This record gives sequence, C-alpha cells and structure tokens, in this order.
Amino acid sequence: MFKTIRSILLVGSVVAGINTPVSAQTVLNVSTWLPPTHVQNSVVWPTWGKWVEEATEGRVTVNIENSSNNPGQLFEVVEDSVADASFSFNGFVPGRFELEQIVELPGLGANAEAASLAYWRTYQKYLQAANEFDGLEVIGLFTHGPGVMHTSFPVNSLDDLKGKKIRIGGGVQAEIGKRLGVIPVAAPGNKVYELLQTGVVDGAFMPMVEQQGMRLVEVAPYVTVLPTGMYMGAFSMFISPDFMDSIGEKDAEAIRSVSGERLSLMAGAAWDKSDIEAKKFSEENGGKVNLLSYGDQMSLDYLKVTDGIDQQWLESVKGKKVDAQAALDFLRIEAQMFSTKQKDAGVN
Repeated sequence: MFKTIRSILLVGSVVAGINTPVSAQTVLNVSTWLPPTHVQNSVVWPTWGKWVEEATEGRVTVNIENSSNNPGQLFEVVEDSVADASFSFNGFVPGRFELEQIVELPGLGANAEAASLAYWRTYQKYLQAANEFDGLEVIGLFTHGPGVMHTSFPVNSLDDLKGKKIRIGGGVQAEIGKRLGVIPVAAPGNKVYELLQTGVVDGAFMPMVEQQGMRLVEVAPYVTVLPTGMYMGAFSMFISPDFMDSIGEKDAEAIRSVSGERLSLMAGAAWDKSDIEAKKFSEENGGKVNLLSYGDQMSLDYLKVTDGIDQQWLESVKGKKVDAQAALDFLRIEAQMFSTKQKDAGVN
C-alpha cells in the first residue's frame, strides 16, 4: 500500500495537466485555492482527476480551476452547484463542523497519512450520522501534517509567543492560541504570506509544507517543531449531490470507488511528502528549523498548556447525539495501528 501511494505521488506532476478529450460527455469542475504549485493543486487534485477519468472510462473528466473565493465559502459554492467539487479547511466555518475537530486535538502522534485514514474511518463509523456536511457528498477527509510555529522571530520558550499577533485558521487552533496567550488574527491560508510580509501578524500556526508551498520561509523563517506537533488541521473534499445525480449511477459509483478512503490516504501521504520536502527547502533558503525533543522544556510546557482540551471538546459536542468518547478512542487506535504499519514498512 505504502509503495503504491508513494509511486502515485511521484508521478503527480506528470498528471497535473488533465485535458478534456473531444469525446468526453461530462466535465467535473473543481474549484480550488492555494497556489497552483501547492501539493493540493499539483498532486492531490490531478491524481484524483486521473483516477476519475480512468474509472469512468473517459466519460467524466476533471477541470481544476483556481478560485478567488474565500475558502470558507466553498462549501456553499458547491452546495449551490456553482462548482461541482472543492475542498476546504473545516475550521473556516465556525460552529458547523464541531465534530470534525476530533482529529485536530493535540497528542495524536501520527503523520497526515495515518491521521487521514483514521479520520475517514471515524467519520464513516461515528461522525457521519450527525450530518454536519448536509447538502454535500463527502469524497475525502484528510489532515495536513503536524502543525508547527512559523514566526518572524526566534521562539525559545512558549512565553515568547505571549502578546504576539498570530494568524489562526480556526478549529482547535483557536483554543490553543488562547491558551498560549497570543493575539489571534483570523484569515484564510491564502492570505498568510501577505499578512506576514506587511507585519500585520508576527507568525502563523500551519504545517511545515507552507515554508515552501506559501513561501513562508521568506517572511517567517523561524520554524519551531514540537515532537508530536501542535495539532492537526482537518480538511474535507466534497462534491455536489446534484452533479452526482446528473451523471447517472454507474459513473457516480465509479467516482466513489476512487474516492473515500483511497483519496483520503493519498491526500494525507501527499501532504506528508511535501512536509519533508519543505523542511529541506526551508533550510536551504535561510530557514531556521528547531526540532524539539520530548524532553525539551518547551515540549513539556506545551503538554501542560494543552491539558484538558480533549475534555473541553467532548463537552462542546454533547448535543450532537454521537458517542464522541468512543469516536475519539476509535480514531486514536486507528491512527496508531496505521502508524505501526508505516514503521514496519520503513515509512517515516
């Protein structure tokens, strides 16, 4: 499985340009965001597009369009059939995706591939019943790699963050930022470079990939990495039910056959690979990456700061009629089981 996924990622750039053949019956328009060179747009969407074209024997082809929409609005864009499919960070819509924060909680101790698999399976077994994605068909769920601190200044202790203006994406990040004493600045990911460049913020909590993907090494060269990460960020990929109805059951099922767990795994693996590449890129371009160990004081302090977030989340979703504790236990077991398989297979 691991070799297969990584082989797919190696050819991601080859399939980045998906052309619509003359004989195509239907074009599936994907509205996306982030820079065109970002892993989501250069690997994940094109790879899935290739899968869709093959699964439908060319009857459905995928057109990827970079959108100027606020990514938090893309859920509605697809609900209203302005676009056929898209993806977004769930935390951009406060109050809607509270259960989806389950995978963002600190301490998962897994990479994005393992977290994404666990997230998808947990959604299928527990979260789906709450219908938080009403009006959409979910085709994939994934996380970015462990969140790190990107700052314009060196961070030698958590106290260095107090009073600093930090871009916060939403979700569990918001609570972490509050506990760290930062001044939160809410903004979508595609605005972070500009905010740092103009001094509106002093840093951002995002995955390592953004040192390269968003060129943050140029404006936030100090990167502080906790051994288990700060948090994970939950993303969803979704498609219009109207679109699926319009293409007939055969092709709709063909699309589903290359989505779900398969798509979630591929997306997580792609973001992991980009984290590794971005770390190297950062260090080669003046970035200063500080990899903390479990015994470092900052790591120990972070455990204290984030203590109790699990229980706080559990309390917040009591009205959802989902066994949230069972879901959280299941998620963590699935993530750790897959992480063990990764280690046995020699996957970092």
